[in-house]
Amino acid sequence: MRTEHYDVIIIGSGAGGGTMAHALSSSGARLLILERGDFIPSEDENWSPEAVWKHLRYRTTEHWLDHRGRAFRPYAHYCVGGNTKFWGSVLYRLRPDDFDAVEHADGVSPAWPIDYRTLEPYYERAERLYHVHGQHGADPTEAPRGPFPYEPIPHAPEIAELVERLRQQGLNPSPLPLGLINPGQENGCVLCNTCNSFPCKVHAKSEADVCCVRPATQQPNVTLWTNAYARRLLTDPAGRTVEAVEVERNGETLRVEASVVVVSCGAVNSAALLLRSANDRHPEGLANSSGLVGRRYMAHLATMMQGFHPFRLNGTVFQKTVAINDFYRRGPDTDYPLGQIQSQGRTHGVMAQTVVPSVPLWAYEAWVARGVDWLAMSEDLPRLDNRVIVQPDGGIRLSYRANNLVAHRRLVTETKRILKRLGFWIVMTHSHEERNTTHQCGTLCFGTDPRESVLDPYCRSHDIANLFVVDASFFPSSAAVNPALTIAAQALRVADHIKENDLG
Repeated sequence: MRTEHYDVIIIGSGAGGGTMAHALSSSGARLLILERGDFIPSEDENWSPEAVWKHLRYRTTEHWLDHRGRAFRPYAHYCVGGNTKFWGSVLYRLRPDDFDAVEHADGVSPAWPIDYRTLEPYYERAERLYHVHGQHGADPTEAPRGPFPYEPIPHAPEIAELVERLRQQGLNPSPLPLGLINPGQENGCVLCNTCNSFPCKVHAKSEADVCCVRPATQQPNVTLWTNAYARRLLTDPAGRTVEAVEVERNGETLRVEASVVVVSCGAVNSAALLLRSANDRHPEGLANSSGLVGRRYMAHLATMMQGFHPFRLNGTVFQKTVAINDFYRRGPDTDYPLGQIQSQGRTHGVMAQTVVPSVPLWAYEAWVARGVDWLAMSEDLPRLDNRVIVQPDGGIRLSYRANNLVAHRRLVTETKRILKRLGFWIVMTHSHEERNTTHQCGTLCFGTDPRESVLDPYCRSHDIANLFVVDASFFPSSAAVNPALTIAAQALRVADHIKENDLG
């Protein structure tokens, strides 16, 4: 087996790994980024709803098992930039309250080992790195802060009218914080209707590939291997440090050694990698003295909603610009949080047809042309039985059942009321329910007590000194906003820590 040597190995190139690579690229350390996929080509299919949603051109072909043992194809993309290539670029900071223990309808969301002020300077850096557009002071749940790096994306006329009517309902709509590069400018974002869940053909969406990986690999000390699958982490005989990563690449098995290893494969695959790496010293998987590796999986309770009016055509192209956070801390007549509401990218007829294929495409096209799309999103709570399991054949079983359903159903009901008051005749809903793999988090939670957590507050394994995990695995709670900016901010914080303490 051929052996390679680097100072730092980063496994994964998404929000965690890509940001880590960018932050460490200036250190002078020899970095190797391992990405199991390849670059997404710039091609017409990038913006084709049929290619992306009907033929699943870019989605992984592997299948996982759900809690009943039924196979399903997860919403996962193995490519440079990871799932950030397909995100909708909503880049929220967690609210200050999200770092504290919060009482919910279905239990308690636990406190984090760090507070908002710890991450605040890194949030600022991450917003600059990912070109975040927004408006400070408009969101009633936001911490006091300075201006965003860029002005908010203007609402389209139809959305601006809805925003004014939302205010007339006594609500406080605010601009969504969006990561877009030079919107409306030459060679910048064209504000199209294929942003959310599509790769950007012109590379003007703020994602890890464009903002982090490509600039990092311009440095002579940074190497990127694509189509490189990390099979296992190999420890020293005492099991105290990771000595090497066993990598499959181009039909060859390689042993790659480094003094620091950063795992950033996403909450499911990072946990699976540690479980697959079990050995005599770590029979239940690496970093698993707490027994928590793979447990406490969370995914937001998310319901896609569309308000429909038969006589009102929606001429909006770029629709995803507004949020409603009035129910983030508590709902009407409740003492517990419900979550948030966001406008979403336009639904295309073929996307709707994937849900109910028996309806002809022309009918869906006529329907979605008269609809406005929204997302109702609530916090999922950590449960030990919601977990990632590695099957004897190496496959993944995601045993997950959603909780906090009382709050989410209240939020969906309240959103329907809001949309009906806006004049929509019908409100359609759809949820991925127990097969939800977007916004996955929590499988390797961080904390100060090694008996109650897998990682320390700098995402270093309690058990293995040179092993870090930097993706949403470390989240002790899921909050109810998109997790990506928090992943990036923590990656910048951990990178500073590694430069100071591990690369000296």
